[in-house]
Amino acid sequence: MDDKKERLEMGRRQFLANAGIATAGLVMMPSMAAAMNKNKSKSDKLNIAGVGVGGRGFGVLKAMESENIVALCDVDWKYAKGCFDYFPKAKRYWDWRQMFDEMGKDIDAVVVATADHTHAIIAATAITMGKHVYVEKPLTHTVYESRLLTRLAAKHQVATQMGNQGASDEGVALTTEWIQNGEIGEVRKVEAFTDRPIWPQGLNRPTEEQPIPDTFNWDLFIGPAKMRPFNEIYTPWNFRGWWDFGTGALGDMACHILHPVFKGLKLGYPTKAQGSSTLLLTDAAPVAQKVRLVFPERASLAKVAMPEVEVHWYDGGLQPLKPDGWPAGKDMNNQGGGVLFHGSKDTLVCGCYGRDPWLLSGRKPNVPQTEPRITLSHEMDWVRACKEKPKKRVETLSPFSEAGPFNEMVVMGVLAVRLQSLNKELEWDGENMRFTNIGDDETIRTVISDGFKIHDGHPTFDKEWTKPVNANAFAQELIKHTYRDGWSLPEMPV
Repeated sequence: MDDKKERLEMGRRQFLANAGIATAGLVMMPSMAAAMNKNKSKSDKLNIAGVGVGGRGFGVLKAMESENIVALCDVDWKYAKGCFDYFPKAKRYWDWRQMFDEMGKDIDAVVVATADHTHAIIAATAITMGKHVYVEKPLTHTVYESRLLTRLAAKHQVATQMGNQGASDEGVALTTEWIQNGEIGEVRKVEAFTDRPIWPQGLNRPTEEQPIPDTFNWDLFIGPAKMRPFNEIYTPWNFRGWWDFGTGALGDMACHILHPVFKGLKLGYPTKAQGSSTLLLTDAAPVAQKVRLVFPERASLAKVAMPEVEVHWYDGGLQPLKPDGWPAGKDMNNQGGGVLFHGSKDTLVCGCYGRDPWLLSGRKPNVPQTEPRITLSHEMDWVRACKEKPKKRVETLSPFSEAGPFNEMVVMGVLAVRLQSLNKELEWDGENMRFTNIGDDETIRTVISDGFKIHDGHPTFDKEWTKPVNANAFAQELIKHTYRDGWSLPEMPV
């Protein structure tokens, strides 16, 4: 057996041997929180562990390579090989629970960049251990998980950051300052879009069960979701298009594109939601979708009122219609998407990440600088915050106190799309995380497969539908998932 295969086999045997210990450790770890939440001086290096290091996780860790990368965890060791090789001194793991059990005392902070459906359980467990956490966008898979991370971070006073790096760029700050200085007047409508997906969506669930590669731990990838047979179509990047693992184009890109909207307009919980899309399947996000979220009036600022506002979202190649006065020939898409703030005095336009803001009138605002700027990268600003004592800490620019409520807005768009067959605008009680206008006797069903075939040149569809289920129960499962046996979240802090 060569060295590579021997290391792989040893890792598998180690995981199997310690699985019981890892599970038991989840009960013990919260009590360790106070002891683990140590402070470091600015000159000390942070001991960082990465979970999900084959894609974005690798990029995030490279941006922090001035620190000590002490442990790496991934369910796909083939995909993670580049990161493993780049940080050869870091200990390698399949299972993050085993990593926390064995190295908990040696880890200061954790980077989470797994598939969306496992963000919350890893981050929540790390927070209860007193670990600082950086979580790639979207922050979580559900509304409940976002609320949980927000409250846990506040309770344990750890440094947090969501991986929407535009939050630390000039565009978001400028957009916020222009809006809140009254440069475009009152905003009652916003339109935003992305050119994603660039991964497969709108697919029928595969019926073929493929052999699991030796370099892949399928059970750990599934994690808290319902078990299904392995198929290579789900990973490593395509998970974004499957509801059990991802949140589609909206969940992936709205965390970048809608951030200046949430921040600049000081939004909170929406009160109404409505979605529509191309064919909606039980398992896969649709090819294209539209969402409208309505936010209530907020407290007026010194220079501008904050009236009720509608936020419209488009993806899958759809864009808002260009407003009157749009420069002929100018592409609305800027680095993957764009936003139109329709004000009573002017229209503000910015690209993905809030980049390159400009006014449709051509006027160039000169306003006071009220938003913080950083000289570090988005990633290293989190490292800086990790080393500061909680009472003196300067927050990052996408801490969970903001990223949590913002992510609730994003996944609310997913809910609107998945509940569209109720054929009405949904009314949302954000404080209590529930819809208030879904009747007890309403049912919902979705398309399992489209049954598309061509007979003698003629396209036909023979759609297979789920049985009708109670709509309230279906909605609640989307708001707060029922985790698979053996997987659970910490309790929600009061």
